Amino acid sequence: MKVIKRDGTTCDFDGNKIAVAIQKANASVDPEDRITDEQITAIVDDISSRHRARLLVEDIQDMVEEKLMELQKYELMKSYIIYRYERALVRKANTTDESILSLIRNANKDVMEENSNKNARTASTQRDLIAGEVSKDLTRRILLPEYISKAHDEGAIHFHDADYFLQPIFNCCLINIEDMLDNGTVMNGKMIESPKSFQVACTVVTQIIASVASSQYGGQSVNMAHLGKYLRRTKEKYMKQCNEQFGDEISQEEKDKIVAMRLKDELKAGVQTIQYQINTLMTTNGQSPFVTLFLYLKPDDPYIEENAMIIEEILRQRYQGIKNEVGVYVTPAFPKLVYVLDENNCLKGGKYDYLTKLAVKCSSKRLYPDYISAKKMRENYEGNVFSPMGCRSFLAPWKDENGNYKFEGRFNQGVVSINLPQIGILARGDEKKFWDLMEERLQLCFDALMVRHNALMGVSSDVSPIHWQYGAIARLDKGEKIDKYLFGGYSSISLGYIGLYEVTKLMTGESHTTPKGQEFALKVMHCLRDHCDKWKEQTNIGFALYGTPAESLCYRFARIDKERFGTIKDVTDKGYYTNSYHVDVREHIDAFHKFEFESQFQKISSGGAISYVEIPNMRNNLAAMEDVVKFIYDNIQYAEFNTKSDYCQVCGYDGEIMINDNYEWECPICHNKDQRKMNVTRRTCGYLGENFWNVGKTKEIKARVLHL
Repeated sequence: MKVIKRDGTTCDFDGNKIAVAIQKANASVDPEDRITDEQITAIVDDISSRHRARLLVEDIQDMVEEKLMELQKYELMKSYIIYRYERALVRKANTTDESILSLIRNANKDVMEENSNKNARTASTQRDLIAGEVSKDLTRRILLPEYISKAHDEGAIHFHDADYFLQPIFNCCLINIEDMLDNGTVMNGKMIESPKSFQVACTVVTQIIASVASSQYGGQSVNMAHLGKYLRRTKEKYMKQCNEQFGDEISQEEKDKIVAMRLKDELKAGVQTIQYQINTLMTTNGQSPFVTLFLYLKPDDPYIEENAMIIEEILRQRYQGIKNEVGVYVTPAFPKLVYVLDENNCLKGGKYDYLTKLAVKCSSKRLYPDYISAKKMRENYEGNVFSPMGCRSFLAPWKDENGNYKFEGRFNQGVVSINLPQIGILARGDEKKFWDLMEERLQLCFDALMVRHNALMGVSSDVSPIHWQYGAIARLDKGEKIDKYLFGGYSSISLGYIGLYEVTKLMTGESHTTPKGQEFALKVMHCLRDHCDKWKEQTNIGFALYGTPAESLCYRFARIDKERFGTIKDVTDKGYYTNSYHVDVREHIDAFHKFEFESQFQKISSGGAISYVEIPNMRNNLAAMEDVVKFIYDNIQYAEFNTKSDYCQVCGYDGEIMINDNYEWECPICHNKDQRKMNVTRRTCGYLGENFWNVGKTKEIKARVLHL
C-alpha cells in the first residue's frame, strides 16, 4: 500500500509511524484516557488491512480519529488532533532551505528547466530563482488561504506564478508603444523624448521592452505598425538632406535612388537592433524579455507601405537567424512573431501576398511566425483585430470614455487553472456528481482568482513607474493607486483549463471529436465560459476563459492524479494531459479537420487560445503550408505550425538526430545533448508537439506518449 504525502510524493505504508503518533498522544493524557498497546496495534492493523492501493496522509489520520471515537477515548482523540495541529505548524515553518541550496548546487531540476529562456546556472538568474522559492514558500504558508493552498497541492487547481505572487506585479500586457513613442517616456529617472528617426525608435522600443519585462512576470506584445511613421520620418529626413546636398545637380530619380538605398540600410539596422537587443539584453529577473512582435497591415493604415517594408525585413532577418557562440545561424527564442492574415495578404491575389509567402518560408525553417486570421478575429471580438498579450492571452473588447475601442495599454492580472480530468476521475461516470464537483472546483478557482485580484488592490503607481507613470499601461501620478484599472474589464483575469479530451473520455467513453463526446465537451466549455461571464457581472472584474499554453502543467496534473488514482487508460497512462481543448496527439486527423474542429472551442475560449498542426519536412513543403495558411484565414482565429525535421541549434546540423547509449538525444556532429537547443523528429509515435525531458529518477526521454 502506497501513501501519498502532502507534497505529492509517494512512500510505502509504515504502520510504525501511526503507532508512534498515537503513543505520543497517549503519553500526554491521564492514564484512564489512554488505550493499550494492543488497541494501538489493532488500529494500525485495521488501517493496513484496507487493501487500498493508495492513501492520502490525511485519510490515515482521519481513520485514527474515527477509531479513537469508537473507543470513546475523547481526550486522547483531542490530544491526537492537537498533535496533528502541532505537526502542521512544523510543516508550515520555512521550507525553502533545501530548494534554495539545490539551486546553488544546480540540482533543482524542476525549477532550473521550467523556463527555456533562463540560464539557471548564472548568478543573476539564480538570484531571481532564489527569490521565487521564497515567494512560493510564503505564498503557500501565509498569503493563500489554507484550502486554496491544499487544492493546489492536490492538483485540483493550479495557482500560477506563485514565485512572483509575493510582489504586487501582474502577468502580461499589450504595451501602449504608440503613446510612449509619440509622447516620450522616462526610464531610470531619465527623459526619453519622441524619436526623430526609425533606428532611434527601434532602440527606444528595445529599452522599453527590457524595462517592462523587469517589472512583470508574463509576456508583452508590441504592435510594430507604430514604427511606420518613424520610417517615413527617416525617409523625409534623407530626402531633405539629399535636396540640400545636391540641389538641381542630379535628377529626382537619382535622388530617390539615394534615399531608397539609405532608407534600406537604416531599415535593416533598425530591425537588427530589435532582434539583437531582445536576444542579448538580460532583464532584472535573469532572462531575455518574453516579447511578441505583432505584424499587422491594417487596411486603413496611412503608413501601410512603410509597415510592409518593416514586416518584410523582420521576416527576412528571422529566416536568416542569429549567430550563436560558434558562429552558426540558429533560431532565436525571442521575439515571438504573430503575423495577421487579412484580405490584402491571405494568398488570394492580395497586394501583400508576397509577405505571406515570405512568412510561410520563415515558418518552414524557424517555426515562427504564428498566424492570426483577421476575418475570424473580427467575428469573435466585435470587429476588432489585436495582438495577444505575449503569446496566447487575449483581452475582451473595451471602450474608453469616448466610445473608442482600446486594447494597447491593457494587461492581465493573473491565472488560475482547473484540472478537468481529476473531476472526471472522481465522478466515476456519474454526470450529476460531475457537475456538482465542477461547481465546487470552479468556486475554488474563483476564490483563488479573487486572491490574485485583491493582491493588486491598493497598489501604488510607484511600484513600476514604466508601467503606471510613464505610459506602458497608464500615465498616473506618483503615489496614485492603480485600482481603477482592475475593474470594468479594462484588464483581464484568467481561468485556465487542462484536459478537455481526457475528461470527455472519462465521462462518455469517447473522444471529444465524436458526436457524443463533442456534445459533452461543449457543455463543459460553455460551463467554464458561463461562470467567467457570471463572475464578471457580479464583480465588475474582467474574468476570461483561457486555453493556457502551460505544457508543464499538463504533466503536473497527470503526475499527481496517477499517484493518487493509479493508471487509467487514455487518461493517466500517458504521463500528460492534453492541453486545453486540443485534439489528442494519437488521433488520426488531418490539419484541415483539426483546425476546423478546434475553431469552435477557440470562440468560447476568448480569453486565450491557439491551435497547431504538424507539417512533415516543412522546408520542402511550402505549397502545402500555403494551402494551410489559406485555410487558417477562413476557418480559425489563431494557429501555428510544428514540424518533424531534426535540427541542432548549436552547430546547425539538420540531419537525423539519434538517441545515444545513455538514452539521450545527441547531435552526431557537435555532440550537443541539450534538448532545448535542438528540434528532434517524433518519428515513433507521431506526437505533434514539442519533445520534453522527463525529469525524474530515470533519464528517459518522453515524447509525451512513449518512452523512446
